[in-house]
Amino acid sequence: MEADQPYHGVIRGKAHHFALRVYIEDTDLGGVVYHANYLRYLERARSDLLRCVGINQRAAFEKGEGIYAVTEMQLKYRRPAKLDDELMVVSEVVKIGGASCVLLQKITRGEEIITEASVTVAFITPAGRPRRQPEDWVEKFERFSNPAPGL
Repeated sequence: MEADQPYHGVIRGKAHHFALRVYIEDTDLGGVVYHANYLRYLERARSDLLRCVGINQRAAFEKGEGIYAVTEMQLKYRRPAKLDDELMVVSEVVKIGGASCVLLQKITRGEEIITEASVTVAFITPAGRPRRQPEDWVEKFERFSNPAPGL
């Protein structure tokens, strides 16, 4: 990574890896990451995943096609992250539907799982109506996806 370039994650096998560090602004008075900030970490990783597989959400939105929006999320907090921790968000696409995708995401500190999430995103028009995902996006996700049994 170049010092004058924004950080971006990497695809390893069928998973996207996005590293981050916990800063003071992420923590509460006790030095523990405030619970809502885990959502920010997960969102950053999902946005970066799209870039890594070649999807440009901004361009699609500006052309009037649409954008992904979170429609459902289940979280399990396992351990607290703390100031200056080095974390990794690992994301996998496990189900691809006509208008939606399901991702499993984990935030880890080394080998330790900090937070787990199941996230459903739907493709919506700029007016907020659901619509089918662009076919080339589905193809990109299919090459990258790691289908979960039973989903």
